[in-house]
Amino acid sequence: MSGAAQCGSADTCAPRGLASSGQKPIAEILHPLSAAEEPLSPGPDVTVNVGGDKEAGLTNGTPVEMSSPASASSLFNRLQLDDDLEGDNRDPYAFTETRDLFVTVDDPKKHVSTMETYITYRVSTKTTRVEFDLPEYSVRRRYQDFDWLRIKLEDSQPTHLIPPLPEKFVMKGVVDRFSEEFVETRMKALDKFLKRVADHPVLSFNPHLNAFLSAKDLNKRQGLALLSKVGESVKQVTGGYKLRARPAEFCAMGDYLDTFSQKLGTIDRIAQRILKEQSEYLTELREYGTVYSSWAGSEEELQRPLEGVAGCVSTCCGALEDMSENMSQDFLPVLKEYVLYTESMKNVLRKRDQSQAEYEGRLEAAILRKQEDRTPIPMEVEKCQDKVECFNADLKADWERWQSNKRQDFKQLLTGMADKNIIYYEKSQAAWESLVTLLQDKQTEDKTSETN
Repeated sequence: MSGAAQCGSADTCAPRGLASSGQKPIAEILHPLSAAEEPLSPGPDVTVNVGGDKEAGLTNGTPVEMSSPASASSLFNRLQLDDDLEGDNRDPYAFTETRDLFVTVDDPKKHVSTMETYITYRVSTKTTRVEFDLPEYSVRRRYQDFDWLRIKLEDSQPTHLIPPLPEKFVMKGVVDRFSEEFVETRMKALDKFLKRVADHPVLSFNPHLNAFLSAKDLNKRQGLALLSKVGESVKQVTGGYKLRARPAEFCAMGDYLDTFSQKLGTIDRIAQRILKEQSEYLTELREYGTVYSSWAGSEEELQRPLEGVAGCVSTCCGALEDMSENMSQDFLPVLKEYVLYTESMKNVLRKRDQSQAEYEGRLEAAILRKQEDRTPIPMEVEKCQDKVECFNADLKADWERWQSNKRQDFKQLLTGMADKNIIYYEKSQAAWESLVTLLQDKQTEDKTSETN
């Protein structure tokens, strides 16, 4: 699928039909009676009622039964995490896109110079696209290069949802940004970001992505002048204009994002607390096992049972450490990614609202001029209407894609967490069951020695 198949920029998209988004044709809106009689709706502010007796839910337009699930499988079914969901079948790109661009981020390396210390990552690309001169590329990029790419994508594709990058800044003294664990986690996040961009049917054809994947040295001197000029022009037009209500489908998106981000924030805080408590418990458990090991050295008769207890505790420590590592390196990063994802989606919604406000402001000004001196409708009004339609179409397509990715990611996240917990308890149970066998054998030996 080529980039021309969809609106790539709000400034260059072609006119489209108006029936899909509910926008009225200009000729109908400019009719004196309909223009005078049409009431003004409230502004675009979106609020979520999380108080009262009912808790805000994430139904996404589908009724959800509130009774407790009978099993884990029924819970997954209620959360709509199956691969064959109807929502996935509605993905507008599912049957049209063919993957011909594959990217991978790996092999982090630390660079130390007199001025700074930084990490670079190898970005490998394989493709059959004619836009690339070679079928394979391998370049090294650092975090600020990924940040440059994301800024350029936001600049040149303002109507699309740009995947988020992991947060750049970390608290000094709390997280070592050069530690193996931190670099590994960031590398996975950068790899996911680049894969999402490369799999997108429009973003993947962006020339800045081409340069990022193939150029040995990126030309990053171009600033945000164009973006700033566009933003200032929109502010001038919409500064004194109160936006009419968003279309219902975009209001539903805003409500969902607000509730979803609240839920993720709560889960993240609880998970952080659980991880901290697990770390404290692990420290105590290790000391507990050490006591039994030292005790076994001074009690010849109880040496085997005490060493057995120490071995069980050691096994439990290893299993708990694996589970905690999975939570810190796999579970929490996905939560944080989707917290950033919701902010990116809200940002696109705000841009859509600005585009709608610009269109409505110019339209009302044109209506007044037409009523006063019969001047024709300026072409810029029609261009603004096309821009709004472009925003609506691109945003709805990206929303469907985001929902599909989210279902798949959270299915993998929750099933992975369940598997890790099962493994932890199975290892712990097996260790303590082996101790029971050891104690029974010891008891049998004692009885035999007493008989003899």
